[in-house]
Amino acid sequence: MLDTIPRARGAYIVEIALDRPLAFEAARLRGTLPAGRYAYAGSANGPGGLQARIARHLRADKPMHWHADRLTTAGRVTGIAFAERANECGLAQRLAARPGAMIPLSGFGSSDCRHCRAHLIRLPDTGTLASAVTDDAALRYLDLTAVPGANTP
Repeated sequence: MLDTIPRARGAYIVEIALDRPLAFEAARLRGTLPAGRYAYAGSANGPGGLQARIARHLRADKPMHWHADRLTTAGRVTGIAFAERANECGLAQRLAARPGAMIPLSGFGSSDCRHCRAHLIRLPDTGTLASAVTDDAALRYLDLTAVPGANTP
């Protein structure tokens, strides 16, 4: 599955199902994320590009470095969307503007961003990330709900 993701630079969205609330505390960011569905928008500009960054989010045995690490370890990654030469801020803002979406914790995943309140969006209970990104032909979506061991490649 990971070999279908390019090693190019780009941006991505990780869809996460959180089965129970997650108390979150890191530096200046504190709060509780209720159980539900979330989408985290990030960028992949380092070595290995999209493939390497997405693979990291899917691993359970990773050091807790980014805000999203706690969430992807506590929850289940159910889908990913990605595009080369895309912008994480644009993805986060488009998701946040969707009906029923909300920002659950201001500053989550966007501590180095001057434009966005957060790069984590709580998704509405209905619909899927796949349906939310179909209006963007550049984004490719992979459903991970039927992939055994998707959270631990």
